[in-house]
Amino acid sequence: MSDVIFTELSSKNNKKIAVAELNAPKSLNALNLSMIKLLTQQLTAWQQDGSIAVVILQGAGEKAFCAGGDVVSLYHYLNELVTPIDDQVIKTGFAHDFFGQEYVLDQLIHNFSKPIMIWGDGYVMGGGVGLFAGASHRITTERTLMAMPEVTIGLYPDVGSSWFLNKAPGELGLFLGITGAVFNAADAKYIGLSDYTIDSLSKKDIFDHLLTVDWQDNNKNYQLLDQTLLGFSNDFEHHLHSELKANEADIAKLLAFDNIVDIHTAILNVKTENKWLTQAKNKLQAGSPLSACIIYRQLQTTKTLSLSECFASELNLILRCCQYSETCEGVRALLVDKDKNPNWSFSNISDVDSKLIDWFFSPIN
Repeated sequence: MSDVIFTELSSKNNKKIAVAELNAPKSLNALNLSMIKLLTQQLTAWQQDGSIAVVILQGAGEKAFCAGGDVVSLYHYLNELVTPIDDQVIKTGFAHDFFGQEYVLDQLIHNFSKPIMIWGDGYVMGGGVGLFAGASHRITTERTLMAMPEVTIGLYPDVGSSWFLNKAPGELGLFLGITGAVFNAADAKYIGLSDYTIDSLSKKDIFDHLLTVDWQDNNKNYQLLDQTLLGFSNDFEHHLHSELKANEADIAKLLAFDNIVDIHTAILNVKTENKWLTQAKNKLQAGSPLSACIIYRQLQTTKTLSLSECFASELNLILRCCQYSETCEGVRALLVDKDKNPNWSFSNISDVDSKLIDWFFSPIN
């Protein structure tokens, strides 16, 4: 069985609903290179097919839409390379293929000329957020758990995070980036990452209804899909609590510094009885101090960039991260050996050399 299942459902006016299902439930539908290639090829074909009215992306199983990218394969690839890893090697190998093609797919979704609906039920993390963020009609449910948790594996939030985290209110995007905090559907709606909050039990009814819609041209179809989803979401989204909204003022105080060292220190020293803030603090404490510095620089330097410029910047940065040992150590500790005891390059964030951060942001030759 393929890692992605493609289906076309007949609707009115000789139109079709096209469905792409990530089919790797045992890995929580984590994206591998094969899935990325399949999705890019099929979405491109559907975009050019006049009979397709709406495209839907979903994940197999009950646990996740997509819990991230296949960084374990990346770990094994990087571990086989001779260190230090040369620029030419990193530019022509698996890492460049994987991330380069993943970012092409993400941008295809952002710029798609037809409505794309994503059913973001369960875990939507890392690379899953990259798919989700660019869709025209983004659905979260009461079971949705989102995060950009790369700080915990010695990486940084990519897949367009430079674009969408910087669009969150205040400093909430920076907070989510450096802590890797988990957030829910209400949070996603508040920061502009979700369009509809819908009961997970309504999925079949929505799919059935879409087959009865009198689909028209692309411009009209955006409105028709919106009307359908609003009908299912209006009464539901008020039942969920947004920790980001409730704690926004406290988060602003923690991030009211002009450097990452003071921000990092403030978060780790915060005294709070709020369980969610405590969990965010603990994730930052367990994460890579080097990654926190990289993420801070990343989000500061990409605020005015276009979407395509953000992806270009992220591709250069992700390849630099692949050249440095932090990423392999983080993936090893969390996902390979699973001892959750990474030996980070720096134990104290104040020891991170700014010249090293400069290197991460220097162009790959």
